[in-house]
Amino acid sequence: MLFQVRMDVSIPAHLSETEVNDLKSREKALAQQLQQSGKWRHLWRIAGQYANTSIFDVASNEELHNLLLSLPLYPFMQIEVTPLCRHPSSIHDDDR
Repeated sequence: MLFQVRMDVSIPAHLSETEVNDLKSREKALAQQLQQSGKWRHLWRIAGQYANTSIFDVASNEELHNLLLSLPLYPFMQIEVTPLCRHPSSIHDDDR
């Protein structure tokens, strides 16, 4: 199942620079691991914002939910999920 996920991040000002750097480092490592596994297909930064839009390829709604909950920055995110399906006019067989 494919999902478009927009993540807007708002880290509280009371967190120390060390805490923020640790969160960002763990987030990057997990994001790269999920991309290598094929579950996080695409990741784009939204210009001018601390936000991204991504395409996830997972087996179920529950898998996506659990994956998003596992993100270190999850507590500081506003997330919007849009389920996707193949468009009949697409020229790509695998829509990658």
